[in-house]
Amino acid sequence: MNDEERGILAEQLAYYRARASEYDEWFLRQGRYDHGDAHRRLWFGEVATVEQALAEAGPAGDVLELACGTGIWTQRLVAKATRVTAVDASPEVIAINESRLKDPKVEYVRADIFRWSPPGTYDFVFFGFWLSHVPRERFEPFWSLVRRALRPSGRAFFVDSLAAPAGTAPGQQIECDGIVERRLNDGRVFRIVKVFYETRQLAARLRELGWTAQVRGTPNFFIYGSAAPFEVPPN
Repeated sequence: MNDEERGILAEQLAYYRARASEYDEWFLRQGRYDHGDAHRRLWFGEVATVEQALAEAGPAGDVLELACGTGIWTQRLVAKATRVTAVDASPEVIAINESRLKDPKVEYVRADIFRWSPPGTYDFVFFGFWLSHVPRERFEPFWSLVRRALRPSGRAFFVDSLAAPAGTAPGQQIECDGIVERRLNDGRVFRIVKVFYETRQLAARLRELGWTAQVRGTPNFFIYGSAAPFEVPPN
């Protein structure tokens, strides 16, 4: 990891720490993310599609959630899991998550995912709206981490944003490929990693790395999928 990448990732973490108290406004379509009733119905209809796909993927047993955030998805995972290990680098979002769930089945780990190594293996690995924040150069190492975290019969599931202007942060400025400028409610500006994927492109990339993946998109806002490693990676 070079100095420029370290700097961007440090700024990205600072952004999400500062954004913790307003993060849910984005998902709940509140404040500056409120585009009206019709948009809200469309948004939550597509959220329901992803939730159904997650349920069908079977998040049971020991579940690992990477970049757990404020608990929007943790609460869905814990409903079916025996135990959830929820990892995030921001103590602010972990505090919100823990306050929201108050569930003894969830173990919280504060760690930088780019430096963290799973201490064991899990039946299911989930990451919501995180893959797009992984630098392109870290894509393969990140999926190696996911592979190490999975038991032989395990499966990963992810959801992220499509490049839809109404679905991402307003006023987002693209600085260069994979780097955007984000503004908080108080006007502070941060640079973060934001890499958007298309379904076929992502499925093909995962296959190159030895994963069988089903990657889908909703009509407007989300890309999601489940993936399991090949028993023997392809040549």
